[in-house]
Amino acid sequence: MKKGLMLVISGPAGSGKGTVNAHLFKTGDFVYSVSATTRAPRPAEVDGVNYHFISKEDFLSRIEHGDMLEYTEYCGNFYGTPLKEAEEVLASGKNLILEIEVEGAENVKKKYPDAVLVLLLPPSYAVQEQRLRGRGTETEEKITERLARAKEEIAHASSYDYVVYNYDGKDAEAAEQILAIVSAEKCSLARNTSVAEDYLKV
Repeated sequence: MKKGLMLVISGPAGSGKGTVNAHLFKTGDFVYSVSATTRAPRPAEVDGVNYHFISKEDFLSRIEHGDMLEYTEYCGNFYGTPLKEAEEVLASGKNLILEIEVEGAENVKKKYPDAVLVLLLPPSYAVQEQRLRGRGTETEEKITERLARAKEEIAHASSYDYVVYNYDGKDAEAAEQILAIVSAEKCSLARNTSVAEDYLKV
């Protein structure tokens, strides 16, 4: 069984990561990496499904013991990927999706150079602001904070391997682009280094 692909999908708030990823999961070839976080659950979020909601003390302990693949602090809370779960998914042959922030993505690339980093973006900064305000779930202060964070994140665009734009009502098309990226990566010679030996086997 071939090892699965580690796929990092990042994007600013309002990029539609959850919606686009939902299309990928329907294929049955992807597994979501449930991140751990110290922030409080939002309405309808389920522990162990959306996130592993843990205390700051627990999170820092995991960092100390090397139990996190990557982690970052964002808007006053810690977010990170449990190492053991990630390794188990890749070993099973399934593709692992990490929906993480820019700093975490860069850390993953350092540890796993063969990880594929995809930056998912709204069509523009103006559209992102419209989407955030249209949610009606956050304060003006939080919206301003997220928009400021987006400007910081876009400065790291060169760290990514691919960029995909998620236009309004076109989330399925964005998912198709990511599927094409995964397909191409799995066919690359960099991931099929024994092709000559395999081909000549009798």
